[in-house]
Amino acid sequence: MRVIVTGQVGMDKKPYLEDVAAFAGEQGETLDLYHVGDIMYDEAPDVRKGRILDLPLSRLNSLRRAAFKDVIADSKNKDNIVVNTHATFRWRHGLFSAFDFDQIAALEPDLFVCLVDNIEVVHDRLHRDHDIDATLKDCMVWREEEILATELMSKAIPGSDFCIVARGRHASTTRSMFRLCCRPELKKVYPSFPMSHVVDMPDVMAEIDAFRAELADHFITFDPGDVDEKLLLDRAVEAVKEGKDHFDHQPQQLGGVQRDLPPIRIRTREVLDIAGDIDGQIYMRDFKLIDQADMIVSYVPELIREGGKVMPGLSSGVERELQHAWEGAKEVYVVWKPSKPPSPFITETATKVFTSTAEALEYFETQGMFGTKNLFGH
Repeated sequence: MRVIVTGQVGMDKKPYLEDVAAFAGEQGETLDLYHVGDIMYDEAPDVRKGRILDLPLSRLNSLRRAAFKDVIADSKNKDNIVVNTHATFRWRHGLFSAFDFDQIAALEPDLFVCLVDNIEVVHDRLHRDHDIDATLKDCMVWREEEILATELMSKAIPGSDFCIVARGRHASTTRSMFRLCCRPELKKVYPSFPMSHVVDMPDVMAEIDAFRAELADHFITFDPGDVDEKLLLDRAVEAVKEGKDHFDHQPQQLGGVQRDLPPIRIRTREVLDIAGDIDGQIYMRDFKLIDQADMIVSYVPELIREGGKVMPGLSSGVERELQHAWEGAKEVYVVWKPSKPPSPFITETATKVFTSTAEALEYFETQGMFGTKNLFGH
């Protein structure tokens, strides 16, 4: 596979992709990486690290074309390559593109991937590495632009595909990226599960995390929990109630997995200003993740509320995801844990309903959906 990976500045794509290439090596595969930014700096030894985007656009464009020319020539006869670049820049020059269609076409890419991450983490890295004043709102807008421009690049290259991948911090995201690059024939799965209203239920969260891990073990997964900005918004709302102008935020992933980052000090007002963007982008991104998957597998736990009331953990988000997948002619599978039977709105729009994750996995295996151990990489 020949893959172009984009993502806004602050994604730290290079170390992530080097981890993917190292994992590929452990599976006996060669995945050649081309970091366009590094090649551009090699072409311009007079430019200090972190300052190349401050160059006049004319020189920046010529450096980029020279870098892509080298990549095209060097990668011509290689099977599995990843080109680490950008689709757009939102910088002091305003918004401008970071590619030329003739060179993108010459690379003959099979797949375009736009890498995403929690916006507060991207914002923190951006200011750590560059002398620029950008708000969380700026970063949210840039992410939307990067996704859209990358998708448009893919549409302009016949036969190529496009997908969004969360960088995350779980090993499963590295593994899924490897599989996209080197095992593209594997099934692509969107794991669906309740999120915000079960975060205070550790037993249920443990069930959900086990479900996610099992799917990630056997498929390419596009997991919505790998980008979770609702927690950021919830903490900002709490900070407002406490009268705080700033708060310290420890980025996490769903299930309480700590990231390898120190707490980030964030302005409360800045987060509240992007409340609508957070909700809107979750809605857009999750539907796109479903669209790029072959199938959706939804986990519905049984919840025990105060007073001992037992009810299905079926959130409005999960219901909308199941309906969207069904209307998109995707395979729809449901793991239904509650003792109360599912309604016709579940059974009539599902390919199959299971009573446990183990039962679902056994079915998937009998249907030949699993690759061999060597095929999908552990």
